[in-house]
Amino acid sequence: MRTSLLNKLTLGFLSATLMISCAGKKENYQSTLHDPHLFSKTVKKLNDVVLENNFPPMIATRNYVYSTIAAYEIVAAGDPAHYQSLSGQIRHMPAMPRPADTAVIDFPLAAMLALTKVGNAVTFPEGSLMGYYDELLNMADSLGMPSAKINGSKAFSDTIVATIMAWSKKDNYAQTRSATRYNVTNEAGRYVPTPPMYAQALEPHWAEIRTMVLDSASMCRAQNPPVFNVTDKNSRFYRDMMEVKQVGDSLTDEQKHIAEFWDDNPFKMNVSGHVMFATKKFSPPGHWMNIVGIAAKKAGADFNTTVTGYAKTAISLFDAFISCWEGKYSYNYIRPETVINQVVDPEWRPFIQTPPFPSFPSGHGTASASAAEAMSSVFGDQLSFTDTSLLEFGIANREIRSFRQAAAEAAMSRLYGGIHFRFDNELGAESGKKVGELVVSRLKMKK
Repeated sequence: MRTSLLNKLTLGFLSATLMISCAGKKENYQSTLHDPHLFSKTVKKLNDVVLENNFPPMIATRNYVYSTIAAYEIVAAGDPAHYQSLSGQIRHMPAMPRPADTAVIDFPLAAMLALTKVGNAVTFPEGSLMGYYDELLNMADSLGMPSAKINGSKAFSDTIVATIMAWSKKDNYAQTRSATRYNVTNEAGRYVPTPPMYAQALEPHWAEIRTMVLDSASMCRAQNPPVFNVTDKNSRFYRDMMEVKQVGDSLTDEQKHIAEFWDDNPFKMNVSGHVMFATKKFSPPGHWMNIVGIAAKKAGADFNTTVTGYAKTAISLFDAFISCWEGKYSYNYIRPETVINQVVDPEWRPFIQTPPFPSFPSGHGTASASAAEAMSSVFGDQLSFTDTSLLEFGIANREIRSFRQAAAEAAMSRLYGGIHFRFDNELGAESGKKVGELVVSRLKMKK
């Protein structure tokens, strides 16, 4: 009798200990895998692959938009009371698979798996992110997530990934890979390749890529750049051309820092005598995606809000670059460096390197203004933070007062850098703001 009682007590003690242990493990994996900072780390993994593979900014936006939408669709499926699918809101986006059994899905893990797998599929070389994908699964297992839940999360993630990837293949990206190159002519005021690489103009057919929210690539086109005029010193063009040179010749340390901080040249060619070598940084969309993570942390955003911030910003950047590129190759506007060399000083060079595509409108001005509207709608329009994005490239931090202030500074940086006229920046920012406002008004993500 006493032995039987002792056995019952021992069994009860062991059961209680096991229950406490399991509860502790459950809490452990949730506190780690449901941490929004881990999602930001996952996006940074994609950002690093984009950087290492020298993706130009417009292609980078395609990497970000499909992967973050995949993650968003999973959190929306996991919390339908507060979030709604983008299917139907983005008119050509198909209906997303629904989870058959939510009890066997950990939605944050599934969201990170989906982002990683889609990111892996739209970058190269294929497999670049699958090592990290396996790390996420191993982390879930080591933290005590039940195997049924790991498998369920992976299975649901795969259904979203397959649907997103099938949708992505219809955006005309593959068709534009074999499109004709930019036609270089000697027409006055027309863009021509710039030193030191004199590279082919990038992606002249990007306006043919399917938009997400805009009705057409030209819907928010930047309007009315000044007429090219180098004979009338009172013309808007001549004044703005001379401003680029005069500002560039007398930059303050602060202006130099602003130009370098927002340079975001993914592939700068350095020339020293006969030696040429490239250095890499984030592209403009990569910089803004990094800012999302910094802002989400400063705002104390939860996992789902953080995912929403990334997806909405990525959509805004994607459409902004399509809109901007439609303008660039409609106007084919000359770069400051080219015209200053032609009519003022053949030896003049900008502070930062001129990128290989037409000048008007400014890509950074357009995209930054669009991103600022998206981020303001998620995190508030007065969130201040320290942007540490460029520390890994040896460039000091900047204090940011708001997303819109950062966008205005990014646009102005192009004048300090000597690669854009003032009107490129100002009219580009106006266009980008319209794109961002349309994304915010048309997409109802959080209920």
